[in-house]
Amino acid sequence: MPRDIIILECTEAKAEGKPTSRYNSTRNKKSLRTPGRLEKMKYNPFLRRRTLHREMR
Repeated sequence: MPRDIIILECTEAKAEGKPTSRYNSTRNKKSLRTPGRLEKMKYNPFLRRRTLHREMR
């Protein structure tokens, strides 16, 4: 199977002391474009704005 299931976690919520939001997503294992951790802008309902979410390992 060439795709991995990953979890994206909010990076800004921990600094503000609020609960973190998490999203499930998939990524291509063999992609040369994303060798490191995946980062996406997603909505955090606790902060009520779009924030940077980074892949957890």
